[in-house]
Amino acid sequence: MTSPFQNTILNGDCIDVMRKLERASVDFILTDPPYITRYRGRDGRTVANDDNSRWLKPAFNQMHRVLKYGGLCLSFYGWNKVDLFMDAWRSAGFNIVGHVVFRKNYASSERYFRYTHEQAYLLSKGDAKAPEKPISDVIDFDYTGNRLHPTQKPVQALRPLIESFCKPGGLVLDPFCGSGSTLAAARDTGRNWLGIELNKAHFETATKHLNGKEQAAA
Repeated sequence: MTSPFQNTILNGDCIDVMRKLERASVDFILTDPPYITRYRGRDGRTVANDDNSRWLKPAFNQMHRVLKYGGLCLSFYGWNKVDLFMDAWRSAGFNIVGHVVFRKNYASSERYFRYTHEQAYLLSKGDAKAPEKPISDVIDFDYTGNRLHPTQKPVQALRPLIESFCKPGGLVLDPFCGSGSTLAAARDTGRNWLGIELNKAHFETATKHLNGKEQAAA
């Protein structure tokens, strides 16, 4: 079963939007949800719903429902809220099958350490087939300047993940698509894509990004 929503971005609450998608209609999910850390950038920008976890379990329940059996989901997470994320993933029915570290050449903040990495877990729905040529679980993460979004991810770091975990022509979903980095990476690698974004301004930015009207960090 395939989704009628392809190569587009939908503005709305991802839980409500995913409920309208067919079960098992998505091949791969790559998403960067709020870390539940009350993030505030150096410029004062914040992230919607980063101050609560009410959305966490319902969102991953829907991701599990729309993902095809044997499909994979790669989710960024806040390291100091990993207990909440793990509970949500396992409650939804996901298996934990891998972990990746994104190595930065800059510090996003400093306290007990200089924080120079991001991280994500790889989740499977059922028994997912491993790629023939696995990629490294450490990926370099160039600085985007967060020009298009407060926590903008670099497109080039996401491309190898999509190439590894989604076949050409498959559908990649990002329910928290922000500026559209996942979607641009999917498009660039010959996959179909579907983004969902709650914030109207970010939705418009991502739409311009995918239409080539914004220069992405790539």
